[in-house]
Amino acid sequence: MSVDADHRLGEANWQPSPNWDDRPFWALLDLIVIHCVSLPEGQFGTGFPQALFLSQLDHNAHPSFADLEGVEVAPHLFIDRLGKVTQFVSFDKRAWHAGISKWGCRSQCNDFSIGIELEGAIACAYTLAQFDALIRTLTALLQRYDGLCSGNIVGHSQIAPDRKQDPGTFFDWRGLYTALQKSLTEDKFNGRA
Repeated sequence: MSVDADHRLGEANWQPSPNWDDRPFWALLDLIVIHCVSLPEGQFGTGFPQALFLSQLDHNAHPSFADLEGVEVAPHLFIDRLGKVTQFVSFDKRAWHAGISKWGCRSQCNDFSIGIELEGAIACAYTLAQFDALIRTLTALLQRYDGLCSGNIVGHSQIAPDRKQDPGTFFDWRGLYTALQKSLTEDKFNGRA
């Protein structure tokens, strides 16, 4: 997996969202934010998250969607339960995924981050297929963008702790860092870095 000259992940399905704008000229891309989403909550394979990210969600399709009317949101990437990756915004653009947020002394994390949504819920485990796709994706991103490092991969809950809990307690951070380090080392050893 690699990132091409158009700042798109080569193996991802491209579905351009309208929910983005240009990053500030001064912004250094140096943060990756992991989210989770399911619509309705805890239901998977519905296609509703993708519709939300494309601003095509039928707000009458489920009672819980009423408060999403008028919401303009999209991550850069979405990884479904089967490990399929869809890209909605190119990495050089500012996707609207983080909302009111802060990392370190900087606010407005959308300015300097890549957002990755995992199809899931904070109260359930993620799939092995998702985890594998996430590791391959993160490896490609860290190899492509000099400002990114494994220490700057965070959950939405870490940049917006007063309002967000995702990706939740079932997300295996230790396993992520271990697998990512192994992947980066193997790619470097095999001459792909």
